[in-house]
Amino acid sequence: MLATQIRQKDAVFYFASYPAADILRKVKFISRFYDENKEKIEAEETSKQDEIAEFIKKIERSDKSFQREISRKKVAAIKNFYETAATQPPIPATVLLFTPHTLPFTPLGNMPNVGNLEEPLDKFFIIDGQHRLAALEFFYRSNPEEANTIHVPCIIFDGKSEDFATEMFVIINSTPTRINKSHLIDLYEKVSWTSADKKLASLIGEKLYSENDSPLQYRINRLGGRSSKDKWILQAELFNELHRMITNDMKTNTEIAATKAWTEYYYEVIRDFLKAAKNAWGEAWENDKYMVCNSITLKAMIRVAAEFKDAHDVDEDRVKAWTTHLEPWKRLIPDFRKEGFYERFVAKGQVERVSVIYKKLWGMVEK
Repeated sequence: MLATQIRQKDAVFYFASYPAADILRKVKFISRFYDENKEKIEAEETSKQDEIAEFIKKIERSDKSFQREISRKKVAAIKNFYETAATQPPIPATVLLFTPHTLPFTPLGNMPNVGNLEEPLDKFFIIDGQHRLAALEFFYRSNPEEANTIHVPCIIFDGKSEDFATEMFVIINSTPTRINKSHLIDLYEKVSWTSADKKLASLIGEKLYSENDSPLQYRINRLGGRSSKDKWILQAELFNELHRMITNDMKTNTEIAATKAWTEYYYEVIRDFLKAAKNAWGEAWENDKYMVCNSITLKAMIRVAAEFKDAHDVDEDRVKAWTTHLEPWKRLIPDFRKEGFYERFVAKGQVERVSVIYKKLWGMVEK
């Protein structure tokens, strides 16, 4: 299909226009939808390994704010708009689609950003637009000829992780008709099917956000956060780093579990390490002129903490002892000036840049 490649910072995605019949054939409905005549679209079966779909199904089934009657009225209202819209476009806004597969893109001639985008073998997951597409399905059933004149504008994200798609889903759909919780990660500890590693990472993240002695108190960007303080890191980004640490530790320690004791242990490790880091960075910490208290560097520091903690666990004043080991970071302060930061830490994207900074920081730690 013909598509336009769009680049925004480190992100690459696509814009395409799908005929109604084609998009309805290529998308996966996770929820069951009804119209005013009690016709329904059955939710498709999903694999237990499809974490996004399984999560959304369970939340929609249990969240009191998302009920069949609300869904039915919303779909009916959208379908009615499709039927009555004349001069106005029925679907003026894009629907957001996701596939974990990387889709080959072939530019056309001298237009590097316009070309042929291959479709995935599997169906797209709908990040945003399930109600609009459900209404389009019902409209297509009753008005096929008119529906065939509709082309749906789509934004397509491909080759991304499930974490990316889940985060996008929650940010976009945190409204009264969808998930009304502050963030997906907040729910991990409340959903029974969640694995112990994810539940533990969620509990640690919550303490880092809320505890008075946490260097990250209210600095974590959560939907519905209470504080007006500047936010340093997205909750999902922090969660991913904590989860990485825990899963690596679980490979050698099968006793790790989502218990109060393990939550306290990891929280205290991260808290004390970041306090030591704050001491080591000195004037660069919480300084807008430096790129120290931002998501890229914080993620890299947490990776250092994961490597550092077992070799340097001490009974004495841990913050003081660890500050000594991190003291060489002071020599890196000029490198973390905001001006020219991205030129000094060259990378293809944020994932690679975090790795580059981690290696730099870890290489400077006194072992």
